[in-house]
Amino acid sequence: MRALLFDTESDQLTSGGKELISDWKNQPSSMIWLHIEGPITPEIHVLMAEEFGLHELGIQDASRDRHPPKLEKFENCSFIILKTLTDETTDIEFSTLQIIFFVGERFIVTRTSESSKTLDNLFRRESETPERIKKSPGSIACRLIRLSIDRYLGVLLDLETTLESLEDGLAVTMNDSTLADVTGYKGDLKRLRRIFLYHEQLLHKLHSETAPGFPEELVHEINDLHEQQERANSLTLLYYELSSDLIEGYLSLSSHRLNQIMKVLTIVTVIFVPLGFLAGIYGMNFENIPELKNKSGYFILLSVMATIATTLLALFRRKKWL
Repeated sequence: MRALLFDTESDQLTSGGKELISDWKNQPSSMIWLHIEGPITPEIHVLMAEEFGLHELGIQDASRDRHPPKLEKFENCSFIILKTLTDETTDIEFSTLQIIFFVGERFIVTRTSESSKTLDNLFRRESETPERIKKSPGSIACRLIRLSIDRYLGVLLDLETTLESLEDGLAVTMNDSTLADVTGYKGDLKRLRRIFLYHEQLLHKLHSETAPGFPEELVHEINDLHEQQERANSLTLLYYELSSDLIEGYLSLSSHRLNQIMKVLTIVTVIFVPLGFLAGIYGMNFENIPELKNKSGYFILLSVMATIATTLLALFRRKKWL
């Protein structure tokens, strides 16, 4: 556990661990940020319930490593579950990490199952800049939500460059391997869209309703977060449709190429059917085939066959089938 304790009267910021909780309780003018990394043990469970008065159902949900994002309001705090990208995520093939918030008037308690650079960087900035944490626990939650959305936007904008280059070289560079990649992008974008819809509902509820720990002065900040999340959601939908268009375009081109090949093979077949028919007739072992007694029969048959082939080729060219 890590903690930041800020006294609003003396403007003094103190870094430490759970020992700062007693100081916070003894200083009515102070606020605290407590971060828990790892599982919620029975000892931590008791601490959250007794020291901060957190609801039992909220603590139970916070103990789970997988839960849909949501906002739930309790009597003394707002409970938020947010999905952010893990530290290992650098592209659209992402994995997520769950961040838990309990935001009260004088405290914010966060919990992650593993280390998060996003949260670590914010924790460091708050400890180096006391005036940032002075505003309210809700402002810390808003900054953490913004950092999470910014990471999603960074991944989406990188994907935009990839999709645009594929779109420009669709007829030249795209192949079956690229098709598999685009299909994977489409699946990842669908997962992202599902997460963003949860986040959008969460932020809309936070903006439209009064929530403990989020004072009125944060209304514009929350509205901006909601708009930013809507933008990320619309970009996800746009890139999902672009991925679908790329897949359909590649399949259409492949089908067109196959049709061209089949057309050539069909023309070759049509030319050789009458030639094979003539060869079959004069290849029969009957004695009474009049043309067999003709000394020029062989050359006449070859001429007829050549004429048929030439006529068919000329006909196909005239119809622009060749």
